Amino acid sequence: CSLCLVPTRPPGVCLASLADAQDRLLPRLSSTQGLCLSVNMLLLAPGLLPFLLVISTGGSVPSPGAMPQGCYIAEEAGEQTFRCSQAGLSVVPNGIPNNTRKLYLDANQLASVPAGAFQHLPVLEELDLSHNVLVHLSGAAFQGLEGTLRHLDLSANQLASVPVAAFMGLQIQVNLSANPWRCDCALQEVLRQVRLAPGSGTGIVCGPGARPDLVGQEFLLLTREEELCGTGRGGTQRSTDVALLVTMGGWLTLVAAYLIHYVWQNRDETRRPLKRAPAQPVRSEDSSTLSTVV
Repeated sequence: CSLCLVPTRPPGVCLASLADAQDRLLPRLSSTQGLCLSVNMLLLAPGLLPFLLVISTGGSVPSPGAMPQGCYIAEEAGEQTFRCSQAGLSVVPNGIPNNTRKLYLDANQLASVPAGAFQHLPVLEELDLSHNVLVHLSGAAFQGLEGTLRHLDLSANQLASVPVAAFMGLQIQVNLSANPWRCDCALQEVLRQVRLAPGSGTGIVCGPGARPDLVGQEFLLLTREEELCGTGRGGTQRSTDVALLVTMGGWLTLVAAYLIHYVWQNRDETRRPLKRAPAQPVRSEDSSTLSTVV
């Protein structure tokens, strides 16, 4: 076993010598000697050792870094859970198992959620994106989750507005509190598409980007008094009233224009002098007849 461990031999010569010796001696070597030669070959080619070990165990080559640092897999209440809380993430990580039902990405540095970020998770039911720095949400951020996602937490971010399309088709309960909302029509439409998490409605407050008179107000209380989209509860009636007023105003304008035209026309006619009818000429026969009668 010391044949190829001599330090003065070049590695190439060592391997060649070992191969020749194995061809000549292997039939007569004991099992112990054959194992010794195999170990010598592995020591001379250390790069092959992990590969051979994987093959011998029937596994697959592990993927370094497949599991994001600070993340781990757990089972909570019998459901597959993937936790990446406070992991310092700036993007949605790769390597999330496909059978994940609960995904926690809270307390990281996520600034946006791109389109289709979770479409490879066909059974995802709960998603926590709270306490990040989200300022942008793609209209297709939750694409592929229409039939499974039930709970979504977007609280404590930097969202001023979100696209209505991001929540189309979702049957979810969402937490939108603690964001600097612009309090616009888009947010009002979003609230018509989703259900708010219990107790989170009071935390939806208008931020600095809203109208000056709305800053600091609770959005739900605001929508009870003011319709931001011109439709919906109370908005339809207002639109109908406005249309009716416009129609009536148009008719009144036409009537007034007709009356003014009529008055001016009569006024012009009264100013004109009366014309006398022209005298009919007396024919000679009529004159002679008249004389005879007289």
